[in-house]
Amino acid sequence: MVCEQILGKLSKFDTSGKTIEYVDIEWHEAFKKIHKKTTDHGTELGIRMDDSILTRGLYQGDVLYADDEKIIAVNTPCEVIRVSLTPGHEKQAAKVCYEIGNRHAPLFWGENDTFITIYNEPMLLMLQKLHGVTAEKELKKLDFDQRISASIHNHHH
Repeated sequence: MVCEQILGKLSKFDTSGKTIEYVDIEWHEAFKKIHKKTTDHGTELGIRMDDSILTRGLYQGDVLYADDEKIIAVNTPCEVIRVSLTPGHEKQAAKVCYEIGNRHAPLFWGENDTFITIYNEPMLLMLQKLHGVTAEKELKKLDFDQRISASIHNHHH
């Protein structure tokens, strides 16, 4: 099966009586045009998008296929670092954002005044050393609508 367009958001579809299959898209794959994947139910899937995907990306809950029996939607699981600031240390937000940006890592708004960035061990250790900052690793479904970074997919030196 080949999917060539995003049909909408899963939340807008009538899912009653239908099987929902998810295809995992890693954060660094979200802005690629061509994928060969297998859903969580074993359906082999080719994804071939037009150039608009290079700036829009594939988001959590995007529907790639739908018929009377089945819906295939995007799942974006990712290990992330959730960064929160201790009350009274709100100015550390500038330092956190600088350090994450200086490493060319994507940055997202999190819930309850937190920041989210992609996990890697050196980044976690560096953020944990900042005074007034709590940094914790967790698994999260990325919401690209919450990104702060202007660009997360095409940085080159």
